[in-house]
Amino acid sequence: MSVPRPFFIDGATLPATTPPKLTGPWSPADTRIDRAVLVPLPSGHAPEDVAVDPSGAVFTGSHEGVVWRLRDGAFERLAETGGRPLGIEHDPGDDSLIVCDAHHGLLRLTRDGAVRELTRSAAGTEILFCNNAAIARDGTVFFSDSSSRFPLAHWRRDLLEHRPNGRVLAYDPAARTTTVVASGLYFPNGVALTPDDSALLVCETVAHRLTRIDLPSGTATVLTDLPAYPDNMSPVGDGTFWIALASPRVAIAERLLPYPRVRKAVAVLPTWLQPRPGKHTIAALVDADGTVLRTLHSPAGHYPMLTGVRQSGDRLWFGSLTERSLAHVDLD
Repeated sequence: MSVPRPFFIDGATLPATTPPKLTGPWSPADTRIDRAVLVPLPSGHAPEDVAVDPSGAVFTGSHEGVVWRLRDGAFERLAETGGRPLGIEHDPGDDSLIVCDAHHGLLRLTRDGAVRELTRSAAGTEILFCNNAAIARDGTVFFSDSSSRFPLAHWRRDLLEHRPNGRVLAYDPAARTTTVVASGLYFPNGVALTPDDSALLVCETVAHRLTRIDLPSGTATVLTDLPAYPDNMSPVGDGTFWIALASPRVAIAERLLPYPRVRKAVAVLPTWLQPRPGKHTIAALVDADGTVLRTLHSPAGHYPMLTGVRQSGDRLWFGSLTERSLAHVDLD
């Protein structure tokens, strides 16, 4: 049974902060995302994440609940989850897809289009906001439950509340059990495993930082503060990782941190009156220590709200929370 969700936020009182400038490795010198090739969906919008299987087929999920497969230049409607598919991962163990559905929890999608629910709760608590996943070599699925208070439709309220409402979970397919790996996280979003499966890298969107969680202890260590809000992330396979950053940090949101009552009022205003993300999006390549190795930019907002990123050979694929297309660029 679903638990009633709060309407008002309970904002934390925090010191005001100032977003850092995009300098050094974050300098927008490479603006190739503004020249990305767009691949429109047949219908619907908001292909939030993107996955690529060994054959080169590309997968994404739309706001309308459809999982699409792009193969040989043509889209196919693979399945409908009845919810909102977000993170998508190819499972090499059985060639299926793991789908994080914001409404229905963790799902498995087979190549014939069959959808099976894996888990919707952990430690006796509903999974409210299943977001992004990573699959270990033994088949364990690690995934983010971004907020225990606000579902996808009200993600901005979690941002304004600015409390550690999220957790990272692990689903064991053999035992069919779900356990809590770490809790007290600030909107955990993208997750990726280190090559030896000894740790998870986690993007905490609200705290705009990259965090390492050691396994199996669950000990969390902040690796780096980020100048933009991170979303999904994906491993390249060589010990490096791509992070999708949907927008530079919003200065007014950080100036309001000492004023929880003001944020409480802002949270119930129409969306167009609330602090809004910028159109500048970024894809950043980092190593397992969080060191930034390369950044690609879209300062003109050619492909705004970039939320998914995946490398396949020399091509980088992108998904977006708002657009009607996937996009891709070629790497050097």
